[in-house]
Order: sequence, then C-alpha cells, then structure tokens
Amino acid sequence: MPAGDAFTPDQLYDIERAVRHAEEVSGLHFSVYVGGADSETRPFALELLNELEDPDHTVLVYVDPAGRRLEIVTGALAKRQLSDTAAGLAALTMQTSFATGDLTGGLVTGVQQLGTHAHQPTLLHANEPHQQ
Repeated sequence: MPAGDAFTPDQLYDIERAVRHAEEVSGLHFSVYVGGADSETRPFALELLNELEDPDHTVLVYVDPAGRRLEIVTGALAKRQLSDTAAGLAALTMQTSFATGDLTGGLVTGVQQLGTHAHQPTLLHANEPHQQ
C-alpha cells in the first residue's frame, strides 16, 4: 500500500487487517493504493492492477484523496466473484466515509464489504461420488 506515510501505524494495521480478512473470505487478492494518478484515473488503476503479482485474481482499490477520486478494478477472474453492483455499493460506502474525512474507516469498511460480496462460490458435490 503506497502512501503509507499518510497513515499512522494503527491505521495501517487496520487497513492491512481488513485486506487479510477480505482475502480469507473471498479467496482473492486485495490491494489498496492511496495517492495521485500519473494519468486518467481508471487507466492508471488498471495499470497498477496489471503490475501486481496475480492481477487476474486481484481486486484493487485506488483512492486519490486530493483529486477526490476512487476506482475499484478487478482482474478477469476476480470479476466473476465480484459484481459491478457489489463494487458500486462498496464504493458508495467508502465515498460516504471519505466525505466526512475518515479515509481509514472508509477503506476498512469498503474492503471488508468487497471481500464479503466476493465470497468464494460454493462447490456443490465436490467430494461426493456421482450417484445414479
């Protein structure tokens, strides 16, 4: 998570804990980037996503507090687990917290929501023998 100097150690811990929880419940990777964009917001967020170790299984939350911008981008396989509607609801939650000046709380709550909504699909009959 770049821009770590903008957060206290306790705030970083809270965000990292939310990321770990989201990863555990969803089976996906989560990444949070806080900082300014070198270009347009969405292409920049997609570029960041593609630079990660496993972009196909990753959800990236990009926040530019100064520019008042937020992007949630997903890799190809992560998109199967996280709908645009669920990402939009998490974004709305984050934006509400950001508007009150609570960057950390917004990130924590938003990442937790994303992880919950991107839960691992249940495998039906994975360990049961085929019956006729």
